Amino acid sequence: MKIRVFGLGCSKCNETYENVKKAVLEMNIDAEIEKVTDIKEISEWVLMAPAVAFDEDIIFEGTTPSVNDLKKELKDYLNSN
Repeated sequence: MKIRVFGLGCSKCNETYENVKKAVLEMNIDAEIEKVTDIKEISEWVLMAPAVAFDEDIIFEGTTPSVNDLKKELKDYLNSN
């Protein structure tokens, strides 16, 4: 599984990235986590940062998800795929 966190480096984007790392660690998921900071690449995926994509699916956009929110969405995503 590949998880992308989109953001230019603001505090909310950094918090989102840290929350993703915590959720993946707590759930013991084998995932590659990528921090996307290139404005061109971000704009190809989303309109608002921070944003999170699981594989090719945008799960959060324009919000800072909590660790619990991420864990819920990860569980749902993994169960559906």
